[in-house]
Amino acid sequence: MVKYTTILFDLDGTISDPKIGITKSVQYALEKLGVIESDLDKLECFIGPPLKESFSDFYGFDEKTVNKAIAYYRERFKEKGMFENELYDGIPELLTKLKEQQCTLIVATSKPTVFAKEILNFFQIEKYFELVVGSHLDGSRSSKSEIITYILEKYPKRSHKHFVMIGDRKHDIIGANITRIDSIGVAYGYGSRDELERVEASYIVDDVNQLKTLLL
Repeated sequence: MVKYTTILFDLDGTISDPKIGITKSVQYALEKLGVIESDLDKLECFIGPPLKESFSDFYGFDEKTVNKAIAYYRERFKEKGMFENELYDGIPELLTKLKEQQCTLIVATSKPTVFAKEILNFFQIEKYFELVVGSHLDGSRSSKSEIITYILEKYPKRSHKHFVMIGDRKHDIIGANITRIDSIGVAYGYGSRDELERVEASYIVDDVNQLKTLLL
């Protein structure tokens, strides 16, 4: 296996489990728009993809309503949602080992960069990452291929074969395929093994220990 020296991590569903914070913030936004959804499990589909895409795809909102929904979502998310979150077991140990191996670690998320940085600070793991790249608050640079392309351009002298994207949803894998880097799908997050297989992840792991074995 190629030794990966520049490792891109998705945040939600890969580094941490954000279910409560995200689904309750979506629930709050929907209620503000007159849509009552009492089952948080039905809102798991919002974990991973850009919010603009999810509100449009899952509720059929037009652009104006999508923008309102995102604004309402952020009202609650900024106050409490981002902290209703927990690291997956073994993540701090994995990050420590990778840094000991002189790997460059980067967060590549569709979440706005400003929120991603706050979450890393909350968990006290920001020190492991050389770069945190997310979307802009206006919704631009939200696709994973745009985010990965931006990161690749930051390291023009590094071969793409030494980069790998790690994530739990098809968007992570598709972004890696478009930018021609390898990918590792993590089936412990919010995308199924079937979803990851269908978009042809380079590797799939079932837990953080398997991820550690693969990388180290």
